[in-house]
Amino acid sequence: MNINFRSAAITAAGFLLALASGAAQADAVDALREFVRSTQSGQSAFTQTVTAVDGVRKKISSGDFEFVRPGRFRFAYTKPFEQLIVSDGQKVWIYDADLNQASSRAIGNALGSTPAALLTGESLDADFTLANGPAAEGLSWAVATPKAKDGPFQSMRVGFKGRELAAVEILDSFGQRSMLRFTGFTANVGIAPERFRFVPPAGADVIEQ
Repeated sequence: MNINFRSAAITAAGFLLALASGAAQADAVDALREFVRSTQSGQSAFTQTVTAVDGVRKKISSGDFEFVRPGRFRFAYTKPFEQLIVSDGQKVWIYDADLNQASSRAIGNALGSTPAALLTGESLDADFTLANGPAAEGLSWAVATPKAKDGPFQSMRVGFKGRELAAVEILDSFGQRSMLRFTGFTANVGIAPERFRFVPPAGADVIEQ
């Protein structure tokens, strides 16, 4: 089975938006809840590793993200290809620079019980079942399982080290794993609204959903 890396990038992107540096608590679920309550904006660099079902084939990508609650976010993948995922709180746009193709859909249809709902939603418990997972790799882990049974994700883990989020792991419905690690996160920063607006470039193939 081939890894759909571009789709995996989108999946991963929607989850990264919800995460940043957590409170210094041994309870990872409490740290995640505190982050959602107190962090209204943020920006960071990230690196993502997608592993195929066979556990061998891997793909690494990287970029930067920014977000402002509620529902505004921007993910700019720069390596190995350029892709932009941006939401103004009403629509989510995905732009592939190599294909010069843009697609959009209403944010309610794009998110639902997805990882990004951890950022844009008002209540974690409305969409996810939360539990503390076992400590591993020197991190404490919060496990978030979507309550929607027909979604694209099986489960998500959020790893904290001290006061900072260290890693995010996503298991999708096809058995692919995306591990995201980030650096230089800054919370509650001022970000211009223009960063979350997208206008398709001239000549782009636009698909509205």
